[in-house]
Amino acid sequence: MVKKKGGGAGAGPTTAATLGLVRAGIRFVPHVYEHDSAATDFGAEAARELGVDAARVFKTLMVATDAGFGIGIVSVRDQLDLKALAGALGAKKAAMADKAVAERKSGYVVGGISPIGQKTPLATVLDDAALEFATIFVSGGRRGFDIELAPLDLVAAVRGRVERIRRG
Repeated sequence: MVKKKGGGAGAGPTTAATLGLVRAGIRFVPHVYEHDSAATDFGAEAARELGVDAARVFKTLMVATDAGFGIGIVSVRDQLDLKALAGALGAKKAAMADKAVAERKSGYVVGGISPIGQKTPLATVLDDAALEFATIFVSGGRRGFDIELAPLDLVAAVRGRVERIRRG
């Protein structure tokens, strides 16, 4: 498998996510790997291909709530607690958004949805487990492309907040 580690904003593909980070002056490291078109667990694939602990790789999940749409970001090793995310978003209930809606609102394809640079900015919550690490990995806006950055830099980039939104 082809694995490339970039050294900053100039390496790796240019996506809405990378452009947003560059505009905000946020440091990140792009990581490109060869995506297997048969893969369906995109986060586990990223962890395996990049050779990093799955606890440091975070998935971006869009939800529909009674207060509108929102984003939850949790480690690929964890499951999203929909009730906790709903509460963090000021709603009573949340359900996973339809994939077509998630793609349309984010401007990205499922498996490559980045929390950064979304077409429709949404209220975003990062699970507090991210704060255990100096850096975490999130999708860079394409399958086979992740961005490594500090958790609080991610929160700043998406104007989000940190709360416990994982199950267990």
